[in-house]
Amino acid sequence: MKFDKKDLKDALLLYAVTDRHWLEGRSLYDVVRQSLEGGVTFLQLREKELDEARFYEEAVQLQKLARAYGVPFVINDNVEIALRMDADGVHVGQNDMEAGNVRALIGPDKILGVSAETVEQAIQAEQKGADYLGVGAVFPTGSKEDAATVSIDTLKAICQAVSIPVVAIGGITKENTPSLAGSGICGIAIISAIYAQKDIQKATVELKSITKEMVKK
Repeated sequence: MKFDKKDLKDALLLYAVTDRHWLEGRSLYDVVRQSLEGGVTFLQLREKELDEARFYEEAVQLQKLARAYGVPFVINDNVEIALRMDADGVHVGQNDMEAGNVRALIGPDKILGVSAETVEQAIQAEQKGADYLGVGAVFPTGSKEDAATVSIDTLKAICQAVSIPVVAIGGITKENTPSLAGSGICGIAIISAIYAQKDIQKATVELKSITKEMVKK
């Protein structure tokens, strides 16, 4: 079943971003399945190194899995593949295709997420058709070597400046998640705090519980 965007804010609570760097012999399908079992509410496929044919095949398999759990599935950056496989949406960074151009290609019904580090970028993304923002890195992270660190004050200012949902990303763990309380975000985007863990399902359950408490405050 395709995702209805009216439920987007709640779906962004625990947003998982794939990263095959952490597989250690496991299949991406299996680790994603474990995270969905643990309660991931949103899934982004992020691949920077696969060829187009393998990327497409992997995306189709993971979208089928995500839909079985009722979880929206978006593709990072690759608009062509997202359209070809009819993904729920696309997420783009500041150095990827411009948000307005992406919206024109994917139409009004698909989800468009945009990364932002400043209030100006956030406002512009909303004006260009973004449905949600991924803001970060809010903590130092090894997943993106060039990621700037966004202060909690900037995160709060972004949440106040836009009317679309905001998720924080970058270096987030179960230990530092509570410090994001009161910022205005509706959820967190996670890579290693889920996919680098030995027991992915357990790590996801714990993180989801902590995040639910954080967003209430």
